[in-house]
Order: sequence, then structure tokens, then C-alpha cells
Amino acid sequence: MQNHSFVTEFVLLGLSQNPRVQKMVFVVFLFVYITTVGGNMLVVVTIVCSPALLESPMYFFLAFLSFLDACFSSVITPKMIVDSLCERKSISFEGCMVQLFAEHFFAGVEVIVLTAMAYDCYVAICKPLHYSSIMNRRLCCILMGIAWTGGFLHSIVQILFTLQLPFCGPNVIDHFMCDLYPLLKLACTDTHIFGLLVVANSGSICIIIFSFLLVSYGVILFSLRKCSSEGRRKALSTCGSHIAVVVLFFIPCVFIYARPPAAFSFDKTVAIFYTILTPLLNPLIYTFRNKDVKNAIKKVWNRLVAFSSEN
Repeated sequence: MQNHSFVTEFVLLGLSQNPRVQKMVFVVFLFVYITTVGGNMLVVVTIVCSPALLESPMYFFLAFLSFLDACFSSVITPKMIVDSLCERKSISFEGCMVQLFAEHFFAGVEVIVLTAMAYDCYVAICKPLHYSSIMNRRLCCILMGIAWTGGFLHSIVQILFTLQLPFCGPNVIDHFMCDLYPLLKLACTDTHIFGLLVVANSGSICIIIFSFLLVSYGVILFSLRKCSSEGRRKALSTCGSHIAVVVLFFIPCVFIYARPPAAFSFDKTVAIFYTILTPLLNPLIYTFRNKDVKNAIKKVWNRLVAFSSEN
């Protein structure tokens, strides 16, 4: 597919041009990135090394969610950390397209995984007698296949349209990453129709799935009236974690993509929430409120200590 662009690289303005602020960005986000990848991969390793957890659909999905968060964060944060040390923050045209594809691919997969987790929660609470027959391993694998396929289709549509845009002059992006609306501002053509396609693709997905999830959790909470106080407490604890993650991820996404096409300076601040802070908070939200995961982490840690002492 041919692209009629004369621009070979883009210049990212980052979060700030102030050298002192850039040093703070380096320290803070390096710590955040290490914590994000470490925390999420700890959850993945813990679940994979705990057969009892891995057999549970909820933890099966949680392992995938943690893996996706580590990948999603790795697409954006390392580049921002390195750029905070550079006077000129540039990214090649090809690198920009790869980052754009990857961030929308992993975000698209994560949206569907969160939907699968909501369905699992619904079946567990509203149809407990049929849970094991409905949420079998075959269905879980099918849902994961749909998630990866859906994320790919969502992202490939975005990238194919973006590659059709001509970039023939301005190349300065007022952001810390390559994203759709900042790139639309630089295109040397009328991007009104493409902006509407972005809203129809990313925006509609965010609104539809977010609305579906809110309705699903509303149904779940309504059905808790029939449960015992202990069952209600456990269900609220589980659903509370899910709802917190969904709100943290979707509200910034809806704000960015489900609006008339435009790029604003405060988009960078909003983007930090769903690109950097949400992947950091997800393992904390799920782990601190879940005794099974905390106990499994202790067992894995004890195994590592025992193994290292033997050697």
C-alpha cells in the first residue's frame, strides 16, 4: 500500500519542554514502568504456576489481562522515558505507525478481555448452578481468540486509513506518543471524513462496550438481593475490582475518541490515565482485594526462595 508522504520522521513534544520537569518525568515514569511490568508479570507467573487458579476462568482471564497491560505499557512508556533525556524527541514514520498499530491492538484486545471477565462474573453470580458447564475451557479459549482477532481488526483498520494520509510538511506532534488525532492535524488534506471514521471505530467501540459493561454490572448488582450477606460481600468485592478497572480504562478512552475530531493540549494528561496509570493500578486492584492471588504469590515466592537456597 503506497503512502504519499514526504515526512520521514515526527518530532514529539512530550509532556513538557522544561528540563527540570523532564528529569522528574524520567524518574517518576521509570519507576512506574518497572512497577507496572513487574507487578503484571508477577500476576501472570503466579497464576500460570498455580494450577488451581489457572483452571478458574476468572484467573485465566486475569492472567491475560495482566500480560496485555505489560505489553500495552511497553509500547508507550519506554519511548517516553528515553525521550525525557533527549533534547530532540523524534520517531521515524515507520516507528510511529508501528506504535499506533500496537497501542490500538493491545487496547482493542483488552477491551474484549474486560467484556469476557464481565460475562464470567455475570454467569458466576446470576447462574451459579450452570457456571462450570457454561464457562468451560473451550469457551474461555474461544473468547480469547475473539479478543485477539477483534484487537487486530480494530487496529488494522486504523492503520490502513492512516497510511492513506499524506504528510508533506509539518511534523511536530504535541504529544508523548503517536496517536490518531494528533496525526490528523498534520495531514496535508481534509481529514474531516477520516475523523468521523475514528469516532465510528474507536469511539463507538468505547461507548458501546462501556455501556454494555455498565448494564451488565447493574444486572449483577440487582441480582445480589437474593444472595446471603456473605455471598453478597464476596460478589461485591469481585465486582468492585472489575468496575474500578473498567471505569479507569474506559472513561479516558471515551473522552479521547468519542468526541468530534480535535486534538487538545490536555489530551496528554488524559492519555496518561489509560496508557500508563491503568496498567499500573490493575494488578494492585485485583491483588490487594483477592486472598487467593495473595496466597498464591506467597507460595510462588516460597518456592523461589527454596530453590535459590538449594543452589
